[in-house]
Amino acid sequence: MTGLSIENISMRFDLPNGGYVQALKDVSLTLKKGELLSVLGPSGCGKTTLLNILAGFLAPTEGQIVLNGHTVQGPDAERGMVFQKGALFEWMSVRENVDFGPRMKGMPKAERDKISNHLLDIVGLQDFKEKAVYELSGGMQQRVALARCLANDPDVILMDEPLGALDALTREKMQGLVLKLWKETGKTVILITHSVEEALLLGERLLVMAPRPGRIHKEYKLPFAELGVNADLRDVKKSDSFSETRDEILSMIWEMEEEIMGRTEDAA
Repeated sequence: MTGLSIENISMRFDLPNGGYVQALKDVSLTLKKGELLSVLGPSGCGKTTLLNILAGFLAPTEGQIVLNGHTVQGPDAERGMVFQKGALFEWMSVRENVDFGPRMKGMPKAERDKISNHLLDIVGLQDFKEKAVYELSGGMQQRVALARCLANDPDVILMDEPLGALDALTREKMQGLVLKLWKETGKTVILITHSVEEALLLGERLLVMAPRPGRIHKEYKLPFAELGVNADLRDVKKSDSFSETRDEILSMIWEMEEEIMGRTEDAA
């Protein structure tokens, strides 16, 4: 059985004062191989907690993650992670960062070079492969992070606000690159973002999560990611359906934020 299954995941964090925080409650979802999922919601809805459970960094209080027929027990190369900041080895060159995983697996140099050269071509960094990471811009560093993740050939790519720290123009270019890599590699991609617009562009499936406890509030199936592979993203964003869906989700999240603020004021 191929694909990813999130089965009744709940996550509770116990507090020193005897209380607890219910970060997630009964979250279930099935993804087929090659699907692109974006997840957004107000602060405290458990987006990053869910991603960390998928990565194997956290063990859920209840439920399980099943990937390709086996239960996820911890971190593994079958699930690659791209963070908001690349988490790169700054003292290494671009090429050394990209081939780090294959090198740790003992892959022969000729094979490693073939992989890293191919990926650096795809992300447009072939001319920078001998540069140190600290010499690169933020956008270029995120390209290195994507290439390094792909070099391990994971089944699933997990992305935690990977474009959040970039300026608007670089972010738009990177959104196009994410779509290109998704389509060319056929990887399953799960992306966490706080940007409604980005979630619409980069999710053929989109989850809106609600907080306290974190749970799936609504799911959308969208055409924009597929359209964006071969079209100008700005043209995609100009469509009436894009604008209508964006406004609907913004209103939804705004209502959640208002409810959270009301609870906080009542508690005070």
